[in-house]
Amino acid sequence: MNLHLVQMPVDMRWLHRWAGERLGPQRLFDEGDALHRLLGELFGPAVLQPFRLMVAPGELSATLYAYCGQDRAALADTANVVGTPAALKAINLDGLQSVERPAHVWRAGQRLGFDLRMRPVVRLSSCLSGENSHGKAVAIKKGSEVDAFLARVLRGESATREEVYLDWLEKRLSPAASLERQATRLAGFSRHRGRRHDVAVEGPDVVVHGTLTVQDPAAFAALLARGVGRHRSYGYGMLLLRPPQRQVPC
Repeated sequence: MNLHLVQMPVDMRWLHRWAGERLGPQRLFDEGDALHRLLGELFGPAVLQPFRLMVAPGELSATLYAYCGQDRAALADTANVVGTPAALKAINLDGLQSVERPAHVWRAGQRLGFDLRMRPVVRLSSCLSGENSHGKAVAIKKGSEVDAFLARVLRGESATREEVYLDWLEKRLSPAASLERQATRLAGFSRHRGRRHDVAVEGPDVVVHGTLTVQDPAAFAALLARGVGRHRSYGYGMLLLRPPQRQVPC
């Protein structure tokens, strides 16, 4: 099955309206959760995953990108049969586009730039306690999902947030690709509060711009289709590919 890069316009007003009608009043609107549910209802569970919503603050129009095993025609056929009027207002199928990304285009040694929104969290195998980066006492129970940087700080390790997050990313790209650390940077960081299965959650929301080198073409194709890290159903983990950064001489 060949992979397709899908692009579609999203009307943010109608997304909010659809979420209000479909999910009921919410104290906290989580666009990732709303899109997870909307895309599932229109195209099928996990069909458009991973995905990334690109919207400027305050804008009413956005663009959604996703990797998918179906092309534009197949996606539109499904949505036109099952979509509600509100859902089809939120996502205008007239603007739905796709381009094939066949596995044979990737080759070992190929350098690619990328733009990635990720959620660098780890699951604790044991209880963890200590002081966070602000000196506040913290105790976290076994099995909790925690910010990878906080986990390193509580273990007494000395590293910057960027170093920790790039370490986290490097492990998850391997063995499909290697990360060019000198050509990669933390482009954005915030704390994000959202909803997962009607439960409030909070964690790091990170954007990384960088360059990678393909090591295993088949594994890289699978990585694109799967996404990076957790919360891929909610707008994280999609590797949007770009031209590579200029190679830095050794």
